[in-house]
Amino acid sequence: MTRPTARVLAMLELLQAGGQRTVGDLADRLGVDERTVRRYAEHLADLGIPVQAQRGRYGGYRLSPGYKLPPLMLTDDEAVAVVLGLRAAEREGLATTAHAATASALAKVSRVLPQVLGQRLDSLLSSAQFTSPARVTAPVGADTLLRLASAAQARRTVVVAYTAWDGRESRRELDVYGLVFHSGRWYVTGHDHGRDEVRTFRLDRIASVEQGDGSYVVPADFDPRTQVVSGIAKVMWSHEVSVVLRTTLTDAAERLPPSVGRLSEHVDGVLLETRAEHLDGMACMLAGLGWDFEVITPDALRDEVLALSDRLRVSAARGAGTTAIPQNP
Repeated sequence: MTRPTARVLAMLELLQAGGQRTVGDLADRLGVDERTVRRYAEHLADLGIPVQAQRGRYGGYRLSPGYKLPPLMLTDDEAVAVVLGLRAAEREGLATTAHAATASALAKVSRVLPQVLGQRLDSLLSSAQFTSPARVTAPVGADTLLRLASAAQARRTVVVAYTAWDGRESRRELDVYGLVFHSGRWYVTGHDHGRDEVRTFRLDRIASVEQGDGSYVVPADFDPRTQVVSGIAKVMWSHEVSVVLRTTLTDAAERLPPSVGRLSEHVDGVLLETRAEHLDGMACMLAGLGWDFEVITPDALRDEVLALSDRLRVSAARGAGTTAIPQNP
């Protein structure tokens, strides 16, 4: 917060104490001259604060009788950030099962904003358009999300009531390693005591979360995002892919997001382990990276790389024997 802004808010607090404050008293309390006090009063009025001015030798400022400061004060930039953040969260599916929560939060923010700013934000929301469609999501209960987040932070084991895709219900004792939001769904990943392995669960299938016994330590090299995305890919995509990229792990991590696959050190560069549904698309992605690479598995990916190479050679040779027709001067 800048010093002038802090002093404006300090002046507002002085006025909230009640009664009228002289310009000289406010100047002494704030450590500024009287002209600056008048400028601060104008700034408060611009924010929609009903500051009343008393002219004359003993003149000063006071708040309108009965006025109470709203519990939230935001600058224009802060208000825009909050409103657009709420709208973006709603479109991306980050809202919980209470879909009205976003709308009510927007309404509450609007109520505590100065009238002029509120009207400008209403204009923004009514005129703004988005190029990407809103996600069809699987919302979760806020209580489920918050309980799992607290368990992850405190490293406390929980017991969850879970319903699988086929309707089977079970109780799982889980060490929560992380929460991940991916493609319109929330996931929790961690050590499942019953299976004695790391598992991933959809939050919209969790009916309840209870505090369990025991604590745990998350493995130092564990990446929740990679675990969740790779777990989903293992279920959805049929081809297991291993490729050595002739580059450094740092460069590979900068170019390839965790959703692409798992990256690790290799004697010849970087090992990329992932899954794919369409190997021709995987061949195009590898070629587009611009690095030399070696396909470890599957053999069918090598065939797709060769087929892509042939198509590129044909495209490069097409028209190579023709002569351009000069344009008329």
